[in-house]
Amino acid sequence: MSDKLHFSLVSPERELFSGEVDQVDAPGSEGQFGVLPGHAPFMTTLKAGVVEVFEGDARTRLFVRSGFADVTPQGLTVLAEEAINLDGFDASASKTALAEAQDALIAAEDDHEKEHLTETITYLEALIAAA
Repeated sequence: MSDKLHFSLVSPERELFSGEVDQVDAPGSEGQFGVLPGHAPFMTTLKAGVVEVFEGDARTRLFVRSGFADVTPQGLTVLAEEAINLDGFDASASKTALAEAQDALIAAEDDHEKEHLTETITYLEALIAAA
């Protein structure tokens, strides 16, 4: 058994992280979970939240919108719908987008549009809180 866990986080745009780490904590759809080297294999969906990567004394925080986590004997792979590295992240644009989405929701008449805007608002609120 290795002393390190291979972790990779990929979004449609690019690979945000790949390397050997000590531990990864992630926001599973059924609750927060942690993965250490030698973890039993499993697969789960992710909800919007922070993936924390621990390597020695260093900690990296990555926000995922949603996705899948796959733990295998080779390591942990996260396939995220959208992912943002929170190190140095400026939430001002997200705050502006949140205000715009809230205004659009008030004016929305179509149920599909309301549902989409509600999902966007929930995502932006979680991102701003994590930042």
